[in-house]
Amino acid sequence: MKLSIGLIFCLLVLGVDGQSWLSFLREAGQGTGDMWRAYSDMREANYKNADKYFHARGNYDAARRGPGGAWAARVISDARERIQEFMGHGAEDSRADQFANEWGRSGKDPNHFRPAGLPSKY
Repeated sequence: MKLSIGLIFCLLVLGVDGQSWLSFLREAGQGTGDMWRAYSDMREANYKNADKYFHARGNYDAARRGPGGAWAARVISDARERIQEFMGHGAEDSRADQFANEWGRSGKDPNHFRPAGLPSKY
């Protein structure tokens, strides 16, 4: 519900015209897929110290889709960190995750966080 309200609010505030609505929604959907793919890869890889890389990569891929993808990446990343904080995960780890998220969303190379030895598949 919050996601749909946020999307409608963004569209109204931004004054997005009919064609841009569709573009924004498509980008948001594709960005959500990018975030899911990075999460799935992180779970599959199960590689020590690789989580920041996957955070940055998911946000990077989503943001490259356009404003809708960047919006989706921000909403998903923020929600995930809030849930982890609520569950009692450390604030320091959450800050490091958010740093990697912002790094990727800003267009910086996610390989900055890539741990040595992570299979090239990822």
